[in-house]
Parts: sequence; C-alpha cells; structure tokens
Amino acid sequence: MGMKNLRAPLHAITLLTLLFLPAAAVRAEDPQALLARAKEAAGGSAWDRVQTLHLKVRLATGGLAGTSESWEDVLTGRYVDTFALGPATGAEGYDGTVNWQVDPSGTATVSDSGDSREGSVDEAYRRSVSYWYPSRHKAAITDSGEQKEGGRTFRVLRITPEGGRPFDLWLDAATLLADRTVERRSNELHTTRFSDYRTVEGIKLPFASLETNGDVKYDLTVAVESIEVNPASRESLAARFARPERKADDFAIAGGAVSTVMPFRLVNNHLYIEAAVEGKPVHLMFDSGGLNALTPAAVARLGLKTEGAIQMKGVGGSEDVGLSRVKEVRTGDVSLMDQMFFVLPLRGIDEVEGVTIDGLLGFELFKRLVVRVDYAAQTLTLTRPEAYKDPAAATVVPFTFDERTPQVEGKLDGLPGKFAIDTGSRTFLTINRPFAEEHGLRAHYGAKVEAMSGWGVGGGVRSVLARAGVLELGSLKVTSPVIDIVVSEKGSFNNLYQAGNVGGGLLKRFTVTFDYSRQRLIFEPTANSGVADVWDRSGLWINRGSGNEFVVMDVVAGGPGAEAGLRAGEAILSFDGKNGHDLTLADARRLLLGAPGTRVKVRVHGPGGERDAVLLLRDLV
Repeated sequence: MGMKNLRAPLHAITLLTLLFLPAAAVRAEDPQALLARAKEAAGGSAWDRVQTLHLKVRLATGGLAGTSESWEDVLTGRYVDTFALGPATGAEGYDGTVNWQVDPSGTATVSDSGDSREGSVDEAYRRSVSYWYPSRHKAAITDSGEQKEGGRTFRVLRITPEGGRPFDLWLDAATLLADRTVERRSNELHTTRFSDYRTVEGIKLPFASLETNGDVKYDLTVAVESIEVNPASRESLAARFARPERKADDFAIAGGAVSTVMPFRLVNNHLYIEAAVEGKPVHLMFDSGGLNALTPAAVARLGLKTEGAIQMKGVGGSEDVGLSRVKEVRTGDVSLMDQMFFVLPLRGIDEVEGVTIDGLLGFELFKRLVVRVDYAAQTLTLTRPEAYKDPAAATVVPFTFDERTPQVEGKLDGLPGKFAIDTGSRTFLTINRPFAEEHGLRAHYGAKVEAMSGWGVGGGVRSVLARAGVLELGSLKVTSPVIDIVVSEKGSFNNLYQAGNVGGGLLKRFTVTFDYSRQRLIFEPTANSGVADVWDRSGLWINRGSGNEFVVMDVVAGGPGAEAGLRAGEAILSFDGKNGHDLTLADARRLLLGAPGTRVKVRVHGPGGERDAVLLLRDLV
C-alpha cells in the first residue's frame, strides 16, 4: 500500500520555454522546414544569442497558491526549479545527466526510474529549444497531420528525443504558435496548454500555461511574473543545477546515540509502529516508499492545520490530500523535526487491516538512517549511516530510486525488469499490467484464478494468480514465488516502466536492511528464507466489519468459499465456534491459510438470515 507516484507540483514551469511559433499558412511541408520558418518568425537570430533564462511565476492548484523560480541553461537543457506552494517547499533539477528532487522535508534524491530518465531527456530537449537547434539534442520528428477542435485547426508534430519518449506538439494552424504538448507518462496522459504570448528581447514566450492529467480539479495554472534573458553566464549557473548536498540536521537519536532498537508489529505483512506527533500518540504504518501521512481524523485529534487538496496516486486510483506542517514526530528514541505531512483519507484501510491507522511514516526516516528490519524478532534497528557496518553472510543488492521507492534490477524466470521494494505491500510479488501484457504472462503461467489481491490508496486491486519459477533480485534468488498479475486498469500497478512490486510476503523471509545513503539492500537469511509462499486457501477476501463480524468483500469463482455458498457482502460471525469479538482480522485470515484439506466451519449472516457453512481449504495456485 505504498504511497507511490505522488509528485510535488514542480512542473509548473516545465514547458514555459517551449515554442513561440509564427503565423503562416498551413500547408504540407517537411517538419524541419516548418520549424526553420517558425524560428525566423519567432525571433530568428535573436534566439542564437539566448544562453540562459530566469523565470519567476505564480502557481495555483488544489486550493493552494504559491510561487516558483526557474534557472535554465538553454544550450544544454540543464535546469533547476524551486517552489513554495502553501506550506510545502521543494525543488527539482537536471544536471545534464540525472534528475533530482528535493522533497518538502529538504531531502535531495536522484530518481533513476525509466519515467524520470525519459522525462528528463524530453524536458532538456524542450528547454534547449532543440527543435530549432538539432545539434543540441537529436530527435525524430514526424508530421502527424491536422486535428480540429473547438472550431480551430492544429498541425501536430510527433517528437521523440533520443533517449526520451514521444510527445506531441500541437501548433495553432492560424498562428503556428504552440497551443499544447501531450505526453504519455508512466501511467497518465499529461497535457500542457500555452497562452498569453509576449515578446521579450526579440523572442516570443508564453506567459500563461495550464497543466492537466484530465481531472480538472487537479489542474495546475501558471502565470509568469517575469522572464530575464541571459541574466547570468552558463558557467556561473553550473552549481545551481547540481543535486544539493546537505547534511540532514532535522533528526536526532536520544542521548546522542548512533543506533537504537525499537519494536514493531507485523500485521498482514505490514509493519506498524507507535509514534508521537507533537507529543500525542499515533499508530503508523512504516512504509519504505511512503511519504509522511496522517488521516483527517488524526489531524483533527492532534489539532493540526490542513491546507489544499492535491492529487495522490496509489494502487487503486487516487485521492485528494491536504498538507500540514508538524514540528516534531518521534518514534522510539528517534525524533524528526519540521516535517511536512500529507493529510490522506486512507479510506477503508482500517477495515482492510483490522487495526486503526493514524497514518504513515517511511521515506523521510529511511532516507536519514539505515533501517534494519528483523521480521522474525519484529524489531527495527535504526543507525546513523556513518556508524553502520554490514553483517556477515548477507547478500547485498544495489538499487536506484523510482522517486522515493527503491527499485532493483531483476528477472522473473529470465525476463529482465525493474522491481520496486515496498514494505507497504502485503503481497509476495505483484506484476504490473503493462509488463504482464507485453510478455503474455497470463497465458504463459496459465493464470486462471482471479481475486482481490490488494488494497491501498484509491481502493482495491484485482489480479490473476500464478506460481512462477525463480525471481532474481540482483544476486538474490527466490524460488516458487506466488505472483499477482494485475488486471485492474487504473492505479500505480499500470506503471509502464516497472515489471512489478516486491512486498512483505517476500521480505519477511529475510532480515532486510535498507541503506538509502549508499543505495543498497542487505538480505540476511533466516529460518523462513526457504519457506514457500502460500496464497489464501479459502478463495475469500475478508475485511473487518463495523461490529464483531468479518465482511466478505470478494469470492473467487470456483474456490472453497464459493463452493460453500458464500457471497460478497455477507458477514462471517464466527470461525470454528470462535466468535468475531475473540478474533482479530489477522487471526481470521490465518485460519483461512490452514493446511490443504482443513475444514473450517463458519457462521454466516446473509440476506436470508444466519446459516452455517464449511470451507474445505485447498491451494488455489
């Protein structure tokens, strides 16, 4: 249930230097010839003198207002954008090689996902106006013909920068000014529209833009306050484009210690910790890729202020989230100061987990300390990076960041791909829908059993289940993994750039250390390392009800639950004579994982009243 794909609104000035094309009659011609005429009409030789740009803009999105500032090297496409939006601040930059981001807590991270790399190449191409200067960045440019919309006609060019991904440039046929760009990102179609063109030192630039993913309530509007041409030399700006290197001074371990040990609870393969926000107790999920988050109920109880409503994407879709500043969050002997928390509803998660959740804590702590997760002992060891030493007899797996989530190079039965490592997922291995479709995995594995396989931000996820042969994560090999092949068409498991997501079902076989400072995962074998993964043997997905009952949310067709006559929406009141109030949700789910051939007697309440049913457990995969 990791909080993935939440990006700070740093693209507010992303395409402001894009295209300033002149009036001309629409006629068929070579794209390069069209762009050459465009350059002449938009300033001609004046563009040859442009080396750097400095922009200041106003932003508005989701009820938040703020400002952003951009410095750009027009000859190479290097850039840095800083922003202040409501209570959040941050930055994003490209140094000519890598894309980096500074989150609202002030931590800088290089994102090396395919989405980030290709997006950065495209962005550098546009900011360097390489459509006019092909020697700066090579690209394939083709004419996609005309489009008509709202009584207007557009010429559309498809541009694919070398090392980047395709985007469409729409030119107004009446003026040949850029009207919009359209780009398919990891799991959404992103459109930026331009307007209010003005001339600055002989070159024409848009002073307004609107960015959208199709959901208007999350639109980002940009109004330019000022643009300076050649305000500084390229050499003097070089340091601005480099990833900020700063020592984090916003955390402490009590007594000046370099390491501390604290307990956690393992529930449904998720890690839960006790913490305090502003000195008041909270119960949080510990999520390796998750951002700081609190539920609205927790925010109200803590007396915090919430601002705005921006979009967060998760495994089941998206949710509105607000922002709130927290002076201190403490867990065990570790304190984090001056933290930004996202105010996230986490709808239905209490029922899914069977415990009350006040929010999430993860990336911000993982980024500052080396985190060793001993699943068997249910303890966390938190160590300052400079004091950490590798254990003996461990497998070290390097990783890169996909925004804030570790991802490793791996193989599934020989098929190479990138796999996210996510303590916020309960499953063993979830296979993203695009990767599965590209390689025909559903047919390859003969996957026929469809089930609810997970639940997170935005709702539930449906998958077909299979058992694979070998999963390789770097030099680590795990045999006979159960895989969930996602069939849901929305949510973060439709990421085009990753093969899948490794969750707690696999991680709990090991003691796992997350060393974010050196971008390494350390796997120590345990007695559970060779234990085969087991999927639910009842064919039921159950949640905790509002009382003492367990609600049947999903029934696998032809599974033991269906054969016993259970239907979605019914309630289970007892298991083998044990009443619901004597069982936790985790207890009930463990009973449904009994050995094949086990009979589980349940008392069911449905539309016709109460009745008894017997589940004959068996392996479904």
